[in-house]
Amino acid sequence: MKGNYDKAFENVVRLRIMSILMVNEQFDFNSFKELLDVTDGNLASHLRNLENQGYIQVEKSFVGRKPQTNYSSTQEGKSAFQRHLEFLENLIKENKT
Repeated sequence: MKGNYDKAFENVVRLRIMSILMVNEQFDFNSFKELLDVTDGNLASHLRNLENQGYIQVEKSFVGRKPQTNYSSTQEGKSAFQRHLEFLENLIKENKT
């Protein structure tokens, strides 16, 4: 079967995070929180997981006096996500009768 199943994306929050980052160059923490409707701790845990996998990178900065954390997908993350989507597409095609 073409593509690879990736356990990093088996959680719906991580799957949605990568989906967002595939169509946005970067996305900030508060925007993720609002769009995904998750708690700070839950979101931070999933973002950290993807960062530890090397799939996203974190950039911390200040806007005025307020800290802002932006996330973007790495090339490795984009490739892994694309392989995971190919796996899912092929799985669906195989199970159609």
